[in-house]
Amino acid sequence: MNSLLYKAEKDLAKMGHELDRPADTKEWERRATQRKQLIDRYLWDSKRGLFFDYDFEAGTRSTYEYVTTLYPLWAGLATSEQAQAVWRNLKIFEQPGGLATSSVNSGDQWDYPYGWAPLQLLAVEGLRHYGNNSDADRIAAKSLSMVLKTFRREGTIREKYNVVTGSSDAVVVAGYQTNVTGFGWTNGVFLQLLHELPEKTVERLEDP
Repeated sequence: MNSLLYKAEKDLAKMGHELDRPADTKEWERRATQRKQLIDRYLWDSKRGLFFDYDFEAGTRSTYEYVTTLYPLWAGLATSEQAQAVWRNLKIFEQPGGLATSSVNSGDQWDYPYGWAPLQLLAVEGLRHYGNNSDADRIAAKSLSMVLKTFRREGTIREKYNVVTGSSDAVVVAGYQTNVTGFGWTNGVFLQLLHELPEKTVERLEDP
């Protein structure tokens, strides 16, 4: 949430500049700068090399590993050192079909072993934002290959995928249990990731 708000504040500052409204530009830049400082203070764990949520009532930082740790890279608020630390921890989430939502199998659809298209996109774009095209291409290719192979087998595009088995199999205990077909964000993300890949990588995706 704070990454999204930071991105919105930076976008509003840019709009203020383009509209020649310096007071608005200054105010939105001030808010974005303050939010970044608070994110560094409360959400960044330098020892673990990940961004976490913060329980403001208990006054403690969460230890729950979640793929949204890549959101600060997408928003452009991470330092280069923070970005590189997060890169080194990609192995926590990376699976044959892309990035799992978390490292915990709770039975919830927003946990391991499931992956969601918007999270793949923001993670890949976050990696690219800091010049890590190698990891970005690999993760994008994994996600695209999984969706493509599943489509060839089933003839459908799904809402979510099991990135561990590389399939649309979803046995959800908690939360919405249906895996909807023809889902818009998967279609959109597929095209975006595809267009960003080098041609030689795209050609390999077409192998049966």
